[in-house]
Amino acid sequence: MKFRFFLFSCLLWQSTLHAQTLKYTNGNNSWNADSLGNHRAVVQFSGAGKIAHAKIDWRRRDEHPEAKGLIIQDANGKNVAIFGADKLNRESADIYFEPNGAGKYYIYYLAYKNEGRSNYPKGVYLKPKPVDQNWLNQAKRTAVNTSVVEIQSVDAFNSFYPMEVIATAKETAAVKAKYATDAFVVFPEDRMFPIKMQSDLPYRWIQRGAASTFTGTASKGENYAFQLGVFALKDLNNLTVSFGDLKTATGKVIPSKFINCLNTKGTSYDNKPLVEVVNVASGKVQPMWITIDIPKTTAPGLYTGNFVVKANGKSKVIAAKITVGNQVLADAGVGSPDKQTRLTWLNSTLAQPNTVVAPYTPLTVAGNVISLLGRKFEINADGFPKQIQTFFNAEMTAYTDKPNNILAEPIHFHFFNTPKTQEKFVPANLQITSKEAGTVKWTATSTSENLKMDLEGALEFDGYVHYVVKVTALKDVDFSNVDFHIPFDKGSTKYLMGLGEKGGVRPDTVKWKWDVANKNQDAVWIGNVNAGLYYNLRDERYVRPLNTNFYLQKPLLLPKSWGNDDKGGIQINVKGSSMLADNFTGARSMKKGDVLYYNFNLLITPFHLLDTDFQWDNRFYHKYGDLDAIKTAGASVVNIHHATPINPWINYPFIEWKKMKSYIDDAHSKGLKVKIYNTVRELSNHAYELPALRSLGTEVYSPGKGGGFSWLQEHLDSNYIAAWFVPEIKDAAVINSGMNRWHNYYVEGMNWLVNNVGIDGVYLDDVAFDRVTMKRIKRVLTQNNHPGIIDLHSANQYNKSDGFNNSAILYMEHFPYLNRLWFGEYFDYQKNNPDFFLTEVSGIPFGLMGEMLQDDGNPWRGMIYGMTSRLGWSEKSDPRPLWKAWDNFGIKGSEMLGYWSENCPVKTDNPKVLATVYKKQGKTMVALASWAEGDTKVNLTIDWAKLGLDAAKVKITAPAIDKFQTAGNYADGKSVPVEKGKGLILIVE
Repeated sequence: MKFRFFLFSCLLWQSTLHAQTLKYTNGNNSWNADSLGNHRAVVQFSGAGKIAHAKIDWRRRDEHPEAKGLIIQDANGKNVAIFGADKLNRESADIYFEPNGAGKYYIYYLAYKNEGRSNYPKGVYLKPKPVDQNWLNQAKRTAVNTSVVEIQSVDAFNSFYPMEVIATAKETAAVKAKYATDAFVVFPEDRMFPIKMQSDLPYRWIQRGAASTFTGTASKGENYAFQLGVFALKDLNNLTVSFGDLKTATGKVIPSKFINCLNTKGTSYDNKPLVEVVNVASGKVQPMWITIDIPKTTAPGLYTGNFVVKANGKSKVIAAKITVGNQVLADAGVGSPDKQTRLTWLNSTLAQPNTVVAPYTPLTVAGNVISLLGRKFEINADGFPKQIQTFFNAEMTAYTDKPNNILAEPIHFHFFNTPKTQEKFVPANLQITSKEAGTVKWTATSTSENLKMDLEGALEFDGYVHYVVKVTALKDVDFSNVDFHIPFDKGSTKYLMGLGEKGGVRPDTVKWKWDVANKNQDAVWIGNVNAGLYYNLRDERYVRPLNTNFYLQKPLLLPKSWGNDDKGGIQINVKGSSMLADNFTGARSMKKGDVLYYNFNLLITPFHLLDTDFQWDNRFYHKYGDLDAIKTAGASVVNIHHATPINPWINYPFIEWKKMKSYIDDAHSKGLKVKIYNTVRELSNHAYELPALRSLGTEVYSPGKGGGFSWLQEHLDSNYIAAWFVPEIKDAAVINSGMNRWHNYYVEGMNWLVNNVGIDGVYLDDVAFDRVTMKRIKRVLTQNNHPGIIDLHSANQYNKSDGFNNSAILYMEHFPYLNRLWFGEYFDYQKNNPDFFLTEVSGIPFGLMGEMLQDDGNPWRGMIYGMTSRLGWSEKSDPRPLWKAWDNFGIKGSEMLGYWSENCPVKTDNPKVLATVYKKQGKTMVALASWAEGDTKVNLTIDWAKLGLDAAKVKITAPAIDKFQTAGNYADGKSVPVEKGKGLILIVE
């Protein structure tokens, strides 16, 4: 972006009839914007008279400038006390003030102050000060005696020039008059001048005028883009752009298949064709972004073709003339994103094929039984699950031949006509329709007297099961209730999480009702550490809601089937020989031909074995810093947050990528890995593509009330949700809308970062995408044997703003692709019980391990789950003493035997003091953690045979560990002291 801008405008004044030239420049941060605002007019007073009068043609895009105050300062920064304004509007203003002599003065016209939280500021613009009307009346007799030197923005990024300098009402009226019989006017525009205003014409267009041609220059292999700015003179319905091939005079061709209008056609994030209808209200401007992916084999030359803009039965033809040069761009030009070369990424299908991702194995099918890593899934004759089994041992460290049954009987529906009578379905046509390494699909149809149930099922290699259940009424029919039953094997239901319940031991009874307006709840997980099932209930209209402080602004849609006008719900309790999850809808009626979708998804847990050696080997340092110091500290993986010199802009790590690459190359030379913060929940206002994304309506950016930091208010006007803000660098983010084409861009961006910058993975912070995108980024992050390490941080979602959800429930669909959890912020490690740690924080029932965050965690309790705090996160967060203890013991290669397993060879005689064992040949580490009400002493019960040790020859000691414990000797394992809320590490050898 250029740092100096010039706008020449010759305007006639009714009194002076002289031309004034305005210049737009960059102030190079020469004033404090947080007190004076981002914009000022620089004026020169000649010194004639006691009143200065400047006529400023500032052409402002903000509405109601008369409601915003001014600050006037002299060249020394001293405020001018007496001033006033006349005829102040968006186009111009007459400014009067009492100067303290001839010279330069600065008129700040968008001064603001920040209110609210520092990371969620609210820019409040100053109100006009009362003016002595008698003084102003006297001042207005003064002719213009002060020249406007220039309009300055505090820096180039805040500038309005040229695309946000508005046309006057008179100029706009002239355009309308010239095209009075037309429905719209088209202004072709270069990619380097993204259209940014919806409600005003830019003055640049007044100077240039509408045109019937567009001329541009591109390279071979380049992702080229340009805009067709449509100014609606009437309400426009279904605005489209059609086009054919581009051709040279000698017959060379760029086929139309390489051309697209982003606003109307594309490919959705889940690889489906996307067609959007664009309507434009009268008086509004709609940019239509055209992308041309020029093949590398294109012959140089002048390519021409027509782009036909259509709406309301009217059309305008824009003749495009694209000169393709001799240069071939190997990277399609994406190394220069300021040229909008990455807009093509919005329609990317990269990494969409459902190829198997390590450590998972290809699916195999034997009859109706599908086998996957550590699990089996049997399909019943009606297409629903007949049995689901896992083959993980209780410790989650190995597979076993003995199955863990999750179901007591097949999953099934009851459509009750009355409390005692129901539809009797006859299943038919079960067919496995597709057998691939990554996905197995099947269909089935069941019919009763009044209903037809068409079922589509799909199981993926990670244990995700998707059901589409279409129920069609064959006759008018009434139901007293519809019940969807999941009969769990009681032996596989020790724990429960979700539906308003914290993770922990399953209550005897759970009763839950839909309340989407307030609660982001549609799912539950029930299971044991080594066998469990997550399920959610949805219909065909499901849209992923916003999360992390923004749920209430875009909540769940109530499923028409399951919710049934809030009559639906779930009750979970023991029933007979099973533990029944009864998902009911209440009474309802269906007319003949009515269709309801009772869709649901399952996740079979655990996803894989614990990778304990990864936990011990990969020690995260969560801070940008000196690499030699980081290595000396004992860390092996550096997490680079945003708002750092090499990754300044949130979720847009493409501007300082050369600095990032240099840092990563240096890290690799020292044997360190580097991961970066990058997700899609919100997007920095520094993204080059922001204007193009805004042109897509609310596809990418979520609609909202606007506000927030001054830059957003000044350049986006309204209809957005202000998100995270970094005061130090003034990075202001906007919330993304959910599942959209930005996720295609995100996958391509990750791919580019792996191949061009060398990132070793990504740190995710409360993600806002689904498992489709997660699988894709895992594929590109792990390509060509790259490490592809992904860790996920979450703040506790159980609050009003987040819809009272469990973080683990919200993100469980992502767990198969994570390497570590960091749950997290606002989690209480002191007051919650061990079952909460196990289910909500540790990740162990899902094949994951984690770390602690809030107040640096509880190191003693964390140790029984293999967790520490994360180095670098805070001054007090220091797991180095524990890392040293691990290394002294030689924890790598040990077998972790958790307290949750009956096979754990060390137990205490106090149920509130738990023991986890790390077993090696001839040596064992025992981690004790206490939830007892006070200091206590425990006696250890040790199964020496399981430890492979001779009780007569061993010693039990507590090694000295800084900030953790003092040394001790407990020869017989009796009366071992454990402090309240703490624990102990013992070495048995």
